[in-house]
Amino acid sequence: MITKNFAVNLSQYYLNLKLSFKQFYQNSNFYDKKISKTKDITFDYKPSPYLLSSIVKYQKKKYKIEDFALETIWQNNLNNKEFKKLNNFFWFFSLDLKSSKKTTQAVINNWINKNNHYNNKGWDFDITSKRIISWLSNHQLTYEGCEEEFKKKFNHSIQKQANHLLNEIKNLSEVENKIIGCAAIILTGLVYKDDNKYLTTGLNFLKKIIKSSINNQGFPKSRDIKQLVLYLKYFIIIREWFKESQNTIPEYIDETIYYLGQSYAFIWQNINQDILFNGNYISNNDDFDQYLKRFGYVFKNENKELAGYAVLKNKKVILSMDIGNSPSENFSKFYQSGALSFEVISSGKKLITNSGYFANKQSRLNKLSKSTALQSTLSVEDHSSCDYKKLDKSNQIVKKGIHIIKKNVVFEKNYWKISGSHDGYLRKFKTIHEREIEFYPEQMKFIGLDKLLRKDNSKHIKFDIRFHLNPATKVMKTQDNKSILIELEDEGWKFNCDNFDINIDNGIYLGIKNSYKENQNICISGICQDETQTIKWEITKI
Repeated sequence: MITKNFAVNLSQYYLNLKLSFKQFYQNSNFYDKKISKTKDITFDYKPSPYLLSSIVKYQKKKYKIEDFALETIWQNNLNNKEFKKLNNFFWFFSLDLKSSKKTTQAVINNWINKNNHYNNKGWDFDITSKRIISWLSNHQLTYEGCEEEFKKKFNHSIQKQANHLLNEIKNLSEVENKIIGCAAIILTGLVYKDDNKYLTTGLNFLKKIIKSSINNQGFPKSRDIKQLVLYLKYFIIIREWFKESQNTIPEYIDETIYYLGQSYAFIWQNINQDILFNGNYISNNDDFDQYLKRFGYVFKNENKELAGYAVLKNKKVILSMDIGNSPSENFSKFYQSGALSFEVISSGKKLITNSGYFANKQSRLNKLSKSTALQSTLSVEDHSSCDYKKLDKSNQIVKKGIHIIKKNVVFEKNYWKISGSHDGYLRKFKTIHEREIEFYPEQMKFIGLDKLLRKDNSKHIKFDIRFHLNPATKVMKTQDNKSILIELEDEGWKFNCDNFDINIDNGIYLGIKNSYKENQNICISGICQDETQTIKWEITKI
C-alpha cells in the first residue's frame, strides 16, 4: 500500500511539475515569438453566422453593443462561467446588425491590447476556439468597414490565436475541445486562403479524431450520447463552411456525417426524448432537428441495437437497455456504471428511468451519478459494477470496467426480449449478473428475470435491484404489501415481485443539467446464498 501511494504521489508530482514548466514556457517571450509568426493575409471567405444556429442560442431580442457598459467590460470581477462567456465572444451572436461597427471593433481592439500576450485564462483552448469562430462568423460587425490599421491587427490576432491552437491541440485529452479547436483552425484556413497551413493541419487533426474517437458504427467510443450530438453538430458546421466557401468537401467528412447521423437517428429521432445513459441528461434536440431539416440532412436507422444500446419500440412503448461494454480508460470520463440498466417510456412519459448525470465535475454529485445504485439495475453489496480512479482534481475515469458476456435482442410484433450478462461483480464477488426483460405488447406486461450466477457461494452476498422513477410519479404499496401501484399521470401500472421484499425508497434525480430533485425508486432487496439466485419481477399496465 505504501509503495502504491508513493507511486501515485510521484506521478502527481511529475504531472504538477510538467504543468508548471508548461505554464512558465507559455508565459515566456519565447512562446510569444513562436505563435506571433503571422502574415499579412486577406480575409477571403465570409462565413454566415446562420450556419452556427445549431450551437448558438439565438434570442428573439437582439441587443445593440451600445447597450453594454463597455468602459468597464474587462474590469468586472467575474466568476469562471461569466469570464468564459465574455471572453469567447459568443455573445456577439446576440448583437443586432444595426449595432455600431466602430464600437464592436473597439471592443475587439481593447481585448487585443489587453490580451495580445498569452495568458492561461483568456487563452484557454475552448475559449480561444470559440472566440476565433465568433470573430470570423460575425464579420459584418467585427471586420467590415474597418480601418486598415485595425484590419491588419485583427488578421494578425486571429492567426496568433490559431497558432496557439495548433500548438496545443496535439496535447489535449478532451475530444470535444479537439473538435471545436479543429473547427476554429479549419475556419481560419477557409477564411485566409493565402496561408494553407491552417486548413491542411486542421483537416489532418480532424482525420485523427475520426480514427481515434469514433467507432465503426459511427458512435463516439465513450458511448456518450451528448458527445454524439456535439460531434454531429460540428461536423455538419464544418461541411457547410466548405460548401458555402465553394471548396471541395472532403469525402471522409461526408462519410463521418452519414454514420454519426445514423447513430443520431437511432438514439434520438427514434425515441424523441433523452434516455439517461452514460453522461446524458435531459436536453431538447427539437431545434437541432429543425436545423437538420433546413439544411437538408435526413437520417434514418431502423436497427434495434447500436453501440451497446438496445431500443425496441411501437407506437405506445419504448424499451431501452444498456447491453454494451464499458469504454476504455481514455474515453470513460462520462461513463456511468449502469450495465444492464433499462428505461421504459409509455405514451411519451418515463415509467422507469435512470437517475441521470450530474455534469459539474467539482460536485460530489458527479461521482454519485456514476454509481450503479443510481441506475435501474442490480448492485451487489452496495458496490458499483465498475471501479473508478481519479484522473485529476475534477475527472474520474474507469479503472476496472465491465465486459458483456452475452446478449440477445428479439423483436416481434407480440413479443420483445432483451437479455444480457456482465462480469462487473466477478472479480470481487465471484458473481455474474444476468438480466432478461420480456415485453408482451398485447397485455402491456413486462416480465423481468435477474439472475446471480456464483462461481463461489461460500459467502452470502446482499443484492439490491432498483427501479428509478421520475420525481412527478406517484407510488404506493398495496394492502398486502406484495405489489406497488405506479401512477404515471393518466396511466396506472402495477409492480410485482412475489418472492422478495419490495420497498419504496427515497432517492435523487439528476436528469436536469446540474440540478437535483428528490424522487422515489422501487427496490428489491435480498441475500443470495446459492450458486444461482433468480429474482422475477413484473410490471403490468392496469
